Amino acid sequence: MPEYEKAMRPEDITRLFVERSDAGDAAGVAALYEQDAVLAYPPGERTVGREAIRALWEKVLANRPRFEPEPPLPTLVSGGIALTATPPKDGAGARAQVARRQPDGSWLRLLDQPEFVAPAR
Repeated sequence: MPEYEKAMRPEDITRLFVERSDAGDAAGVAALYEQDAVLAYPPGERTVGREAIRALWEKVLANRPRFEPEPPLPTLVSGGIALTATPPKDGAGARAQVARRQPDGSWLRLLDQPEFVAPAR
């Protein structure tokens, strides 16, 4: 596996995701996740594990979508766990991720809810 830049702050993961996605690098996107991470995508489903996440992103990135950085909401950190979120430009409601600090001080995603809409009132 190639050597990838590590996310040294939880907020770095979103930037690295956009860079790697726009480069069509599914393995690089998957490298941002822990081995047993859970991704709530496709909508209504769960993709579990780094290898399954890589395979999913290979399919998604084959269509060459373009991602733009979204301004982050304040990151919440407690010990070695962080909650990151962005209000998406595409109107998907919100995006939220849980990241965990790794033994080397870097951060990887553990849980990823890339899109959901606000409940109807």
